[in-house]
Amino acid sequence: MTPSPTDRPRVRLRDVTLDDADLLDAWDRKRDGFNDFGMPQDPIDRDILARGPLRNERNGVLVVELVADGRPIGTVGWHREIYGPNLESAAFNFGIELVPEARGRGYGTEAQALLVEYLFANTDVHRVEASTDVDNIAEQRSLEKAGLRREGIARGAQFRAGTHHDLVTFAQLRDDRES
Repeated sequence: MTPSPTDRPRVRLRDVTLDDADLLDAWDRKRDGFNDFGMPQDPIDRDILARGPLRNERNGVLVVELVADGRPIGTVGWHREIYGPNLESAAFNFGIELVPEARGRGYGTEAQALLVEYLFANTDVHRVEASTDVDNIAEQRSLEKAGLRREGIARGAQFRAGTHHDLVTFAQLRDDRES
């Protein structure tokens, strides 16, 4: 279920700034569990970041921060998926990463609901989707609470920790919001 509009928001999404670069690089060095793909660190390109936000018509990254004190607690990111040759077949696939001490408090659910809202409000896509490991029960619950529907299993879709893993796919359609 999507958080009620009368609930006071505890998190907000904002653009990544040059001041965030060192923090995001530090987080990248400490990836664990479901977000550790064993890839080398890829530092944030400060020159690109200095020219503007890390978002465009194909992908993006936003910082998740606490409303109470402005403390960054993670990031959300998205990229375009294409399910056909025309623009109307495009969707956005998103993911989230929160620092360990911010997990299990509902912040991820709020952030993901805000991102879904943002993507539908600022693009013409009909579909917003996310996938998570079949063993990541907390994230599955979070996605459902954020208003996405469980659709099925993508077998062996993700290679991580030396083996292929099954993913559970969730999505929300623009039509879901209008009904």
